[in-house]
Amino acid sequence: MFFALTSDQQEFGAAVRGYLADRFDIDAVRAVVDDRDSDGHPASLWKAAAEQGWLAVTVPEEHDGLGLGLIEAQVIARALGAGVAPGPWRGTVLAAEAIRLAGSDEQKAAWLPRLAAGDAVGAFTLRGSAPGTLPNVEYGAVADVIVARSGDGLALVETGAFTATPLRSYDGTARVASVHVEGAGEALPGATAEVVADLEARATVLVAADLTGVAREALSRTVAYDREREQFGVPVGSFQAIKHALADLHVGITMAEHASLYAAHAVDEKQDDAALAVAVAKAKASDVALQATAAMIQYHGGIGFTWEHEAHFFYKRAKRLAGQYGDGDAQREKIAALTI
Repeated sequence: MFFALTSDQQEFGAAVRGYLADRFDIDAVRAVVDDRDSDGHPASLWKAAAEQGWLAVTVPEEHDGLGLGLIEAQVIARALGAGVAPGPWRGTVLAAEAIRLAGSDEQKAAWLPRLAAGDAVGAFTLRGSAPGTLPNVEYGAVADVIVARSGDGLALVETGAFTATPLRSYDGTARVASVHVEGAGEALPGATAEVVADLEARATVLVAADLTGVAREALSRTVAYDREREQFGVPVGSFQAIKHALADLHVGITMAEHASLYAAHAVDEKQDDAALAVAVAKAKASDVALQATAAMIQYHGGIGFTWEHEAHFFYKRAKRLAGQYGDGDAQREKIAALTI
């Protein structure tokens, strides 16, 4: 069986990458990273996410969305990872997914059109529980609604029902906050244990896809640089040791890309091997993103270690995301439990 993105899915990803290259390139990312006192939520990028359907990707058509699936969402996540793009895209999409899968008809009508249009910012976390403190919520300080655990289920917490304290993060391409929720929030009635597990799988796939985008772009930039950088009168990329290392990274990234794509398909189709596919995808993506971004620093020579070069954007993003929803070691434990 040949399994790959359709032409429409490929064009969707190309459109996101094209926008970032033309309208929000690495210099725009640097401006966000350097301004650590900002909320890290660029208005121009958010407007584009709304206008081009990035936020509406999995929202049903009856709620003003595109009605697509997790495969298309991971295509966007991969492109945003390649651009080390800031902003609360993933949290908003996951909040919408939680409401779509577990919300009441009234909750869906109230929130899904707003989230799809970018009129509301969402956040999603499975760490902590409401009421109480939710640690390290991505873009919690700018969220209009947060979907979080509450007991055995999930709750929808609106602005005014929580306070967010911005926290410092070594990854300047994202902002995090400690969120304190006073009450239990508004329960999502369909948040069964199965639905919560499904949402965790969807979140894990999107993080894995972001990591594969980071890894692929890190490798592409490294290869381009080492084709031109010369030592002893020849490009350093012609040295056998470097060629072999970069070739191994290419193979590893390709495997992670396919694993993330298949995991998205398996989750959407509720296949029996979905949990295994998600664990494999996250393990591969976490490992290879750390390897590729470390190699990016190393194979750029001295300049790769400087603040002025963009290598640290990729490495820090990979380092932060590699541990989300379980790092490579944690995922391999899941794989063992599912297969042995």
